[in-house]
Amino acid sequence: MMKRQLGILAIILALLFGLINHLPARQPEQISGNAPSISAAQWLNSKPLDLAELKNKVVMVEFWTYGCYNCKNVEPYLKSWYSRYREQGLVIVAVHSPEFAHERVINNVRRYVSEHDIQYPVAIDNDFAVWKRYNNHYWPAMYLIDKQGRLRYRHIGEGAYRQTEKMIQTLLAENNSR
Repeated sequence: MMKRQLGILAIILALLFGLINHLPARQPEQISGNAPSISAAQWLNSKPLDLAELKNKVVMVEFWTYGCYNCKNVEPYLKSWYSRYREQGLVIVAVHSPEFAHERVINNVRRYVSEHDIQYPVAIDNDFAVWKRYNNHYWPAMYLIDKQGRLRYRHIGEGAYRQTEKMIQTLLAENNSR
């Protein structure tokens, strides 16, 4: 009897994974409205940042946690964009919002950031305050804020790297007085 139940369970799981793999990918969205605050109690790689002092910069706010497989897959793109566009005015703020208890330990986050050579600012969001301000529900999630402090773009999950980079370029090219 146990073998039969395990066989049925294996079939159900295979069907579920098959369905999940065929779900359409989340498409990037053009959004609007003033960007919520990015203030957090603790920061790595930076002094505390505030959107008001980042006016005339394009800001990417990325929600992640170091144990998330999908977040690790997005990381090389973030590093590349930061390297390529920071001199043009791109600021990346990686908001670390932990999923599990061990991800709440600041030294674990600090170690990951050092081992992975993450050089952009990391806001520690253990209380999910920034997460809630953005009404975020996903890891990873990327939000782009224009030079005037307005939300302009959101992408959830992996993928859409070309569209995201194109939007970074578009926002960097915009006139500050828009």
